[in-house]
Amino acid sequence: MNIDASDDEAIEKPSDETATHQGPDSKLAVTKKRKKPMECFLSQPEETPESTLKAKKRKKKKISDVLEKSPPKPGVPEDLQNLLSQHFGTKRSVIEIEELKLPDSCFLPANDLTHSFSSYLKEICPKWAKFRKNHEEKKSVVMLVICSSALRSLELIKSMTAFKGDCRVLKLFAKHIKIKEQMNMLEKGVFHIGVGTPGRIKALVEQDGLCLNSTKYIILDWNWRDQKLRRMMDIPEIKKETIDLLELRIIKLCREGSVKLGLF
Repeated sequence: MNIDASDDEAIEKPSDETATHQGPDSKLAVTKKRKKPMECFLSQPEETPESTLKAKKRKKKKISDVLEKSPPKPGVPEDLQNLLSQHFGTKRSVIEIEELKLPDSCFLPANDLTHSFSSYLKEICPKWAKFRKNHEEKKSVVMLVICSSALRSLELIKSMTAFKGDCRVLKLFAKHIKIKEQMNMLEKGVFHIGVGTPGRIKALVEQDGLCLNSTKYIILDWNWRDQKLRRMMDIPEIKKETIDLLELRIIKLCREGSVKLGLF
């Protein structure tokens, strides 16, 4: 049987397709080709999280720097009006929103950030001595101060020493104080000023432990910022509780003209 030379070359030289599957050299080549893209794939995740984390850290630091360097802006009555409009805008009818609007006449002068708490109270309530002397009703206070936390409540109580004189101040927050204890104190004694958080004050009003009919002044601790530079209305839970308290009773009293609102 005659074999052509070209046939010998065909037998001795396997096709390229066969070479990719046979022989140690070809296997090594295939292995290298497979490892190369795998190495590229593994190298990418190692770089991406680090760069993303650095970007986030830079962004966070930048925001903090801006907040720290930006000059504080005192709150004004329009801020509270806008807050209420935004909150109720999509939930209430036009008539209901109108009924929840605070009249301009109910607002006291706002703090321009130059006052201490005592000096601010002296300015907005020059007849405090008379109110304090005439107040004899239980389960009520003449002045109600609403702030974001128990710790802030204690700070404000200490800082009003020059204003309050010998009047009695009641702590109206939940930390270390049970609501039944506060209700008993209000029922048995006469208190002139209540300082506390919106959540506890709202609970006392709902349970008839605190009556606001004798209240003349309600002060919102509007401008103070915590360690995260948040005001009380920047904290979602505190914001909701404050608005709920306003809707529950305070807005109605303001519209009737018996309560004045101040933003400290």
